[in-house]
Amino acid sequence: MMTGDAREVAKAVAAELGIDDVLAQVLPEDKARHVREIQESGRRVAMVGDGVNDAPALATADVGIAIGAGTDVAVEAGHIVLVRSDPRDIPRIITLSRATYRKMVQNLWWAAGYNIVAIPLAAGVLAPWGVVLTPALGAVLMSASTVVVAINAQLLKRTPL
Repeated sequence: MMTGDAREVAKAVAAELGIDDVLAQVLPEDKARHVREIQESGRRVAMVGDGVNDAPALATADVGIAIGAGTDVAVEAGHIVLVRSDPRDIPRIITLSRATYRKMVQNLWWAAGYNIVAIPLAAGVLAPWGVVLTPALGAVLMSASTVVVAINAQLLKRTPL
């Protein structure tokens, strides 16, 4: 945890949240420097902030998360804005983004696999053996593929947040 607040306050908050590493009384320019140092060690950094003093670090981080009720500068610098201004939404964002990525990969594999099979069939690869895909059936199968992808995407609603 990195904050511009006093050490005692920072340590108390960190203890309540179960955070071991605490940097307190950090100046705004030092926040961005600390973010870069962590990135240079090969780690990805998410920064949460709400003030002008957080903007450089928000912009430097791999993912800058601005508190919606914060300053306009912080909101502009962040990649994500918490509209409800509730930091407890951050784990939900991470869960939803991971689930969304998995759905995207699933749908890409479905679409690629479907097209690898369907395009040669539509082109008549099996015609010498009497298997011909009529244009009407091809249209129905293409529509069915789109419906499968749409239904799979709708399953994101079941993601527990």
